[in-house]
Amino acid sequence: MRAITTALTLMGAASLAPATAQTAQDPATFYKTHTVRFIAGGGPGGGYDNYARLLAPHFAAALGTNVIVDNQPAAGGLAALNHVTAAEHDGTQFIIMNGGGAVLSQLFDLPTVQYDLAKAGYLATVSSSPWLVLVKPDSPYKSMADLVKSGATIRWPATGPIDGLSDGASMMCEAYGLGCRVVMGYKSSNEGSLAIVRGEMDALYVSDTSANNYIKSGQNRAIAVVAKARTRFFPDMPTVFEGAALPADQAWWLSARSEVDALGRVILTSGQVPPDRLAYLQGVIKKVLTDPAMLAEGDKLERYVEYQDPEATKKRALGLIADVTGDRKARLKNVVMQKYLPGGQ
Repeated sequence: MRAITTALTLMGAASLAPATAQTAQDPATFYKTHTVRFIAGGGPGGGYDNYARLLAPHFAAALGTNVIVDNQPAAGGLAALNHVTAAEHDGTQFIIMNGGGAVLSQLFDLPTVQYDLAKAGYLATVSSSPWLVLVKPDSPYKSMADLVKSGATIRWPATGPIDGLSDGASMMCEAYGLGCRVVMGYKSSNEGSLAIVRGEMDALYVSDTSANNYIKSGQNRAIAVVAKARTRFFPDMPTVFEGAALPADQAWWLSARSEVDALGRVILTSGQVPPDRLAYLQGVIKKVLTDPAMLAEGDKLERYVEYQDPEATKKRALGLIADVTGDRKARLKNVVMQKYLPGGQ
């Protein structure tokens, strides 16, 4: 009898074990017992790094754990995105990176792309801002028209072939019929900005939040805003869409570029994170990105946060992939991946 009772007791304990383990691994408890790695798809001093370092302490407080910022700028953050989406799938790694770069890379079916944005874990869009063309303060170029009139080969710095800086520069060159050369290998937009100061490069394509810092420091001067709406930092500067109507082909390249830039800075993780954990993480990130104290801190640093929910972020990204097809897709790939890169002309 005692043996039977003991056996039943053990069986009961065994049947309760999975439930107990599951309870111990509820999302809130899970994050309190695991360090989180917040990957910045850019080098130190760049826009993604600055946003990551603004947000990491707030994520740490909300999750009740350590959050480590890890800079992985290789290939414009795409190598890191490959890693994150194929990581341990437990939700302890997520990345802030250029949404436009991620979309274009998948759109072009690049062999280096090992992710599928349709299957990624979407956490949020942090910000979406206009992008600008910058030159050095004493540059003879005062506008895009001046670049065209010069007939010069305009040199643009970039970190990788699709990093915002590179593909943005290439699409601007195509829109205006410029002779251009995109030079890769810089670790961040800040390094690219300094290369213009040194005279190594001529122009930089960069987000307005980063541009604002470079202009305030005296490193650069803006000559164009590539967006449908003006930037909050330079409200008196007209956009490239204002004024005289543009030829249809030129207008398409500028409109397409503004749509790519509107994808903004996105936070992604693996799509294989357990659903309850992913939902919890999405909720925590929404709470942080809409917290008045954090927003005030970001405003003070002029790193503005404009939260978009995961579903809206996913819809925008996948919509752009679906919309560009056929000959337009082939031409876009040639312009971004070949024409203005070394050996392309």
